[in-house]
Amino acid sequence: MRERVLGTLTIGQAPRPDVVPIIDRYVSADIRRIHRGVLDGLSHTEIAARYRPEGGEPELVTRLQDRTEVVLSRHRMKDGVQQALTALEAEGCDAILLLCTGTFDGLDCKKAWLVEPDHIIPGMVAGLVERRQLGVIVPIASQIGSESGKWRVLHHPPIFAAASPYAGTADALVDTGKELKSKGADAILLDCIGFTEHHRQALLPLGVPVILSNAVAAKALSELLGG
Repeated sequence: MRERVLGTLTIGQAPRPDVVPIIDRYVSADIRRIHRGVLDGLSHTEIAARYRPEGGEPELVTRLQDRTEVVLSRHRMKDGVQQALTALEAEGCDAILLLCTGTFDGLDCKKAWLVEPDHIIPGMVAGLVERRQLGVIVPIASQIGSESGKWRVLHHPPIFAAASPYAGTADALVDTGKELKSKGADAILLDCIGFTEHHRQALLPLGVPVILSNAVAAKALSELLGG
């Protein structure tokens, strides 16, 4: 039987030590991994020259290998993501998980199964919360507007707040969660791949369900790959 290969693609630099353990928890160790990043091998200066956002355009945020946070242009990043997907396919990947919850239109793989979290998470979360009120924590405030469209599937518009999984503190995250709960949130979604189980555990004392985006994506991927 041919060895199966999983590719992961971060919009930052690979590997992602904060995210890979969550994937490993749900995806069989028998499946070989290839971890790649759109920004692999690039300096801060090169990243800024290629992907710095301008003029209020939609933004994405990620972490580099030196643990610094960087804000990127979603529009410019799309071409880099597509090129990296094509390269991962050429390396023999059967499935590729995009490690970003931001929205990209028109990404494509010829043979590999492309798993885009923004195609999976909104529908699944809508089914879970039904008519209850969802609170969404995004990593940067500008995404409250730019990423809001994917939540049209909800019965009620979500309540948004921003807290960084990279540069923020646990106390700041908890304060953000308290703010959402005080505004009526019945459940909280951590809408960034960079949020980890550590962040979820910090919010659980609030007494509302906390949904971790990368865990949802990893569990869905596990089903696709047969456990």
